Amino acid sequence: MEITLAILVGLLYASGVYMILRRSLVKLIIGLALLGHATNLLIFSIGDLVRGEPPLIAEGATSPTIPFADPIPQALILTAIVIGFGSLAFAIVLIKRVYERIGTDDMDTLVAADH
Repeated sequence: MEITLAILVGLLYASGVYMILRRSLVKLIIGLALLGHATNLLIFSIGDLVRGEPPLIAEGATSPTIPFADPIPQALILTAIVIGFGSLAFAIVLIKRVYERIGTDDMDTLVAADH
């Protein structure tokens, strides 16, 4: 399972970087979203993939029984999803405004319109 997740993270990073290097602002936003998803999956894979074992400490014990799922990466991913959604929504509105003003989403045209 971990090797499949590692390959998926690599593919998401590669496709995200490819989309960011394109000339369109819409593809830039898609690339940023792909990079965010790849990072979330990477953090999730670091936290050990354990099924059905909550990190609970039994009564009278000093530590949880092994194997258990680490809750910290899960909490970090939930926070990253919310922050990523907010920044993605802001970028979409910003690109919509630029498209209404300039009339294109091509990066070369936007640089030429700046002067």
